[in-house]
Amino acid sequence: MELIKAIKQRQSIRNFLKISVNRADINVILDAGRYAPSGLNNQPWRYIVIQNSNTIEKLATCTKYSNIVKNAPLLIAVFLDSDASYNYIKDIQAIGASIQNMLLVCVELNLGSVWLGEILNRKEMVNLILDVPESFELMAILAIGHPDKEKMHDRKPRKDIFELGFNEKFPLQWECEIK
Repeated sequence: MELIKAIKQRQSIRNFLKISVNRADINVILDAGRYAPSGLNNQPWRYIVIQNSNTIEKLATCTKYSNIVKNAPLLIAVFLDSDASYNYIKDIQAIGASIQNMLLVCVELNLGSVWLGEILNRKEMVNLILDVPESFELMAILAIGHPDKEKMHDRKPRKDIFELGFNEKFPLQWECEIK
């Protein structure tokens, strides 16, 4: 699949079929994540792959989106490892790029995924459940699985590119003329 097509097809999928994600696909997803850019190539992200139903049930108690967590056959917890960090803001940006890579490769693999950020409100509880080192700070959990197409919604519209300037007073401007 072409990259632009994958970018435009990606959407947040919150309902999954009760089919496990195979290990080969999980490896492809993680591999895509690790190829994200990072400052000084420090690669500050750490992942925990979660497929155990008991662990998934416990994690579901940490978010108001428990139904999404419980329904997902695969969760990937994404952490910033402060021991590998050199600049907090740049490292968070790098982790966002890593997450985006994983979400896009899910499209390529015909898997659905959603980036769960609300669970950060209970990140201390997540850390206890997953028994992670103190140096790990939760950045997100990805819920991944085979999409339940009967429960899929239409993709929400995107803003027009010309709406992405500051506001009406300062619309999107080009520094140079595009030919």
